[in-house]
Amino acid sequence: MPLTLRRTLAAAAALLIGGALMAAFVLRSEPGGAPAATPAAATAASAAAPDDGGPVVHLFQWRWESVAQECEDFLGPNGYAAVQVSPPQEHVVLEGEGYPWWQDYQPVSYRLDQTRRGTAADFQDMVDRCRGAGVRIYVDAVVNHMTGTGSVGSGPGSAGTEYEKYAYPDLFGDGASGYSEQDFNTAECGRDIEDWNDPWEVRTCELLGLSDLATGDAYVRETLTAYLSSLVEMGVAGFRIDAAKHMPPEDLQAVVGGLPGTVPGWDEPPYVFQEVIADSAIGEDEYTGIGDVTEFDYQRGIGHAFADGDLQAAKGVGDGALESDSAVAFVVNHDTQRNEPTLTHRTDRDRYDLAQAFLLAHGYGTPKVMSSYDYTANDQGPPMSGDGTTAATDCSQEAWVCEHRALNAMPTFANATAGEAVSWLDDGSQRGRAALERGSAGFAAFNATGEEWAAGFSTSLPDGTYCDVASGTFADGACDGATVQVEGGSVDVAVPAEGAVALHVGAMVEGDGSGDDGSGDPGECSTVEAAFAPRVETDYGQTVYVAGSIDELGGWDPDGALELATGESVYPVWQGTVGLPPGAEFEFKYIKKDPDGTVTWESGENRRGTASGGGCSTEFTGDWRG
Repeated sequence: MPLTLRRTLAAAAALLIGGALMAAFVLRSEPGGAPAATPAAATAASAAAPDDGGPVVHLFQWRWESVAQECEDFLGPNGYAAVQVSPPQEHVVLEGEGYPWWQDYQPVSYRLDQTRRGTAADFQDMVDRCRGAGVRIYVDAVVNHMTGTGSVGSGPGSAGTEYEKYAYPDLFGDGASGYSEQDFNTAECGRDIEDWNDPWEVRTCELLGLSDLATGDAYVRETLTAYLSSLVEMGVAGFRIDAAKHMPPEDLQAVVGGLPGTVPGWDEPPYVFQEVIADSAIGEDEYTGIGDVTEFDYQRGIGHAFADGDLQAAKGVGDGALESDSAVAFVVNHDTQRNEPTLTHRTDRDRYDLAQAFLLAHGYGTPKVMSSYDYTANDQGPPMSGDGTTAATDCSQEAWVCEHRALNAMPTFANATAGEAVSWLDDGSQRGRAALERGSAGFAAFNATGEEWAAGFSTSLPDGTYCDVASGTFADGACDGATVQVEGGSVDVAVPAEGAVALHVGAMVEGDGSGDDGSGDPGECSTVEAAFAPRVETDYGQTVYVAGSIDELGGWDPDGALELATGESVYPVWQGTVGLPPGAEFEFKYIKKDPDGTVTWESGENRRGTASGGGCSTEFTGDWRG
């Protein structure tokens, strides 16, 4: 078969794979298994859109089912907009090397059938459940290369596909699409990069012996686009492009330019950010027209500042770097914690946690938090079973570090203060201490010393009692951390040694009338308007209600419960209001009613509420507890 015909047919087959996956997704969304009156591409309520800098957490090497559970239990309730997951495609299996973490970055095919983290069905379930919790899935996409020299003879891949370096005959599991030697840059270079000052070499020769794809070739581009598009059609909301620096910008633009314009379930285009470690040969600005770029200068600056306990220096981190709206900012990633360990969970855990909290408060770029596992050797893979498959994550075990848990509800601070400028409130005299304000939406203070810092500040925050989201979480008006009072435009804080205090207008403690915004004193209201807005995934024809211990909510009788409503623009949020007596304390739960009257109660303990809040109104949210 002529080469041009082979490539045309294979590209068409690859694109058909993407179409088939989309069809499968739509079929899964028919009545009986998906929300009422919600088409496959309906919107889902979002904690923060990616272009607003919504916080991302990298759950490095987590299994798909563990990610799904974390979305529901912790990430969604605490304000994370997205989670970056490890590469989902079939990869090499290097038993002889102890199943290192980097085996996942050597693709054998673009099948999701079986990786060390689970099956294709597990992956789809994760995407769906995380979307239900308001959390996007961003895939670490390996599109620059396939397997490396060191993996020769180690086949088959994790899903059973046979391969050789430069020979990958079954990319989508249908036998119709594959790569052979002409799809790689062997004729142009075919060796490791030698001159890192030569952009052509960096983008054409092989990185660490990995087979470098000829991304300037139309067939290769179309195949890569088909792979990424199939993930979007499953509901994947974005991509971290691994080793983007090693691809010419025009090639990468061609690949991502063919992606679907809208992500099913989110009603927004896929978010793209790229790994580019800039140097004298290749600059970050060459890639900003394609998507956001990982800002390594920020990473180095914040790491050194907090390792040294110099928070005055931390104030200027990001100055002179990429424009904030083009940058992804981070303290460490899975590479730098091994290769540039200036500040990691292994070098100084307290300072590392403090730096990640500062990252979420600082307002530069899209903040990306790292969450990883412990290791004794840089190549060591995640906690695993004897066959190399990743173990389920258990954050109570020392093997899983779960650094993001230590940040409590700090991501909600980033969401509440998005777009607000930073003002520094301390006088700059104390090297290890700094305090900032984000407009009238947030206040935070950081203490990188061994002693508590007691200080008072003028603040633009409205008067009220606030949950300290650096020390605890905040849900349904309840705070499980410390609380701080703002009164008369002043705030007094006691910042723990090696710790932080963070307050924002989205975390004013339920039941404290001092949070009045000037539009009315709840103590003088004849009624308090209670607005309920839970996130509830429903089956076709179901309706959501609030049943509670007081008469206004039916006195626990489902027939008298408050009915909520939704629509395409807000689903899966259901909304409704009711007037309650001021100060009334009550318990409640969300329920679902089927068209035939069958009632399903959410699980868990009764929720608790108090009818008080600024301006004679209060709000109750939360996610359905299945």
